[in-house]
Amino acid sequence: MVYNDIEVIHISTLGERLKHARKSRGFTQNSLADAIGVSRGVIYNIEKDKSDAQVIVTNAICQILNLNNEWLIKGVGSMEDNTDAKQSAKTLTELYEVAKDLSEPEQLYLLDTIKALKNRLGKGSGAYE
Repeated sequence: MVYNDIEVIHISTLGERLKHARKSRGFTQNSLADAIGVSRGVIYNIEKDKSDAQVIVTNAICQILNLNNEWLIKGVGSMEDNTDAKQSAKTLTELYEVAKDLSEPEQLYLLDTIKALKNRLGKGSGAYE
């Protein structure tokens, strides 16, 4: 079920979820098919629940549309793929684990180094945007 401002959209099948996600990302069946290297018929058949999607196809769809695979396949969780957020949290946890054993001056030096690197790279929110 997706809440779209006022209306509630019921999405119970993989095909319905794919169609909703594809349209919300501004893709046509043709453009999505081209992006993942399959025929338009493959996308059409999945959306109409006429055929099961192969794992390689669903993985490619999720990558192109930035979808959570579990949501697309099973309707579980958020539509958005939060892999980047998870990786960022893991990286920050590692950074904390390294820095917590440093002295306060060493921690401040590390923080200054990170800030200088960020400024040198000219990035607003991260070095690998």
